[in-house]
Amino acid sequence: MSDFSISDKAQAVLSVSPQTWVTEGDPVTLICEVYSSSTGWTFSWFTETVSSDYRYRYELLSDSSRGAGGNYTVSSAALKHTGVYVCRAGRGKPVYNTTISNSQLIWVTGVSPPVSLIVSPSRTQHFTSVSFSLSCEDQSNSNGWTVRRYTDIWGLEDCSSLSGSQTGSTCTIRSTTPYDTGVYWCQSESGEKHHPVNITVHFGVILESPVHPVTEGETLTLCCLHQNTTSLNLRADFYKDGSLIQSQTTEMIISTVSKSHEGFYSCKHPDGGESPKSWISVTVSHSGYLISVLHTLSSVLAVSPYLLVTVVLIFKCCRMRGKYLSDLLHYIYYIQLNTKLVIMRKPPC
Repeated sequence: MSDFSISDKAQAVLSVSPQTWVTEGDPVTLICEVYSSSTGWTFSWFTETVSSDYRYRYELLSDSSRGAGGNYTVSSAALKHTGVYVCRAGRGKPVYNTTISNSQLIWVTGVSPPVSLIVSPSRTQHFTSVSFSLSCEDQSNSNGWTVRRYTDIWGLEDCSSLSGSQTGSTCTIRSTTPYDTGVYWCQSESGEKHHPVNITVHFGVILESPVHPVTEGETLTLCCLHQNTTSLNLRADFYKDGSLIQSQTTEMIISTVSKSHEGFYSCKHPDGGESPKSWISVTVSHSGYLISVLHTLSSVLAVSPYLLVTVVLIFKCCRMRGKYLSDLLHYIYYIQLNTKLVIMRKPPC
């Protein structure tokens, strides 16, 4: 009976490391803990789904054994790992289980997702008491996709369940409230999930920033907007990861974005307050990487004929004897001298 009373009161608590949003291919770990007692527990891991009649269901993960010791690790996140997770702990014979833990959403951003979530107006932060829409666009077929969301208040639900309305693959939020803050994504009838976007609804000041990740080399423009003014000359301070990076300007422009610019951005108006923070993700430009590889390869190919001639001559040198050695060394010197002259005459790039 003592085990039952302890287990009956025990609560499983779920957290995520390093963060709840990851890029495709990154590692992520779910951590399940029992605060009342930390020994003798085994853990089970579930995904949370909601049916058409808004009933929550929990599906045991097929590879739940990877969660031994309270940690469930995905070494390389894929788009299919986007979802809501819970855990439960149990111990004793017969087994007494804790209650289901709090839910945690993990969303995975694809490098080249087949479906795009289009937000209008195109920003991640929105004012209260306005409307915005979200549409799922597939290159081949726009039918069969719906917008789902996860909020701290309402949990997992269809976009249209409360303040929104769904028409085809487009969801419209009629009058926004802070309760609409959450993660939105496109989901197919078969359960595929693509292109999650973190939406924040806030009163006062918001930061206008891109909905989707920015590619290295592109231009990033951030603006600070105030709900109660239409002035285009709104001057504000801009912050990255909590540190001031630009003060009293109408907008902040980064002409050539690099991976180092990735982080949390916000803005602050002298009179109107401060915006929420938005995470700006920077993806690597594959075309730039390809150009670098081709440049290196071309440099190697340009030098290789001279290296090949030198190696062949040295090999022959080792096989020669006596009087031919001196002549061969002079010949090698002559080839190298002319090679240097050719390189010196070559015009700069």
